[in-house]
Amino acid sequence: MALSPFTLRSSLLACLCAATTATSSGTPDPTQIVLQNGRSIPLTSLTLQGDNLVVQSDIGMFKAGQAIPLQSADHVFGEKPAAINEAVAFLLTGKPQDAQRLLDSVVSELRITAKIPGNFWIEAARTLLIARALVADAPGCVELGKEITEATPAQGTDSFVTLGRALLMPPTIKLDDRLAALRDLSTGKLPANVSAYAAFFRANLLKKEKRTPEALEAFLSVPCLFPSGGLILNAAAEIQAADFLNAEGRREEAIALLTSAVREAAGTFLVNDANKRLDSLK
Repeated sequence: MALSPFTLRSSLLACLCAATTATSSGTPDPTQIVLQNGRSIPLTSLTLQGDNLVVQSDIGMFKAGQAIPLQSADHVFGEKPAAINEAVAFLLTGKPQDAQRLLDSVVSELRITAKIPGNFWIEAARTLLIARALVADAPGCVELGKEITEATPAQGTDSFVTLGRALLMPPTIKLDDRLAALRDLSTGKLPANVSAYAAFFRANLLKKEKRTPEALEAFLSVPCLFPSGGLILNAAAEIQAADFLNAEGRREEAIALLTSAVREAAGTFLVNDANKRLDSLK
């Protein structure tokens, strides 16, 4: 998906104007599973046994050992674990092992919610799948990919499984083939988060090969073409693109991107990375 210089600049301005501010405050509420009758139970008070949620100890009107059919669960209530965004930031800065360290416990703790609407397990598991792919853990990707697909049966094979396969392609495979696999996933025909991740990692490959114009275009495509793919993805791509723009003497555009990245990366160490770059430009 090539962008002309004019389109690239126009898209850059558009995506900056559309940047969303992410904020969080206060202590997060404990995660609850809300039943169809409106009553809720803390996640920590439940286990999953077959197709039933089983109460572990007396709590309110619920008694220890009581089985609640999984289909009685209406949705998950609670704030997104901060570890997920931090793990995404680690993934996008070349630290997949640190991402795994954060995500292993989150995926384990939230697994009970995997088939309940409003859960954060799917996002955490998809992120962990990428981390496993980046450390070449093919068996781990297969295992987790199966779990994710089972949790989202209406979608067929989850598209993150396909992304994981592309990221698992070893360096022994021709660079053009690896780039093509990622390009095919960043055409806009798949969910925005899949396309955004694919575009980002394709940009990384191009950067390593010193194919600067192509890498810049690929990084900019993340916030410009797939802005709903994720705020942390947008921020990481903007930081990378800002480095290229500054090297070309396009200081004001670099500052605009970094300012956007600071807003979008709230709650992760990427804020510090963006601010350091901003300070050096002022």
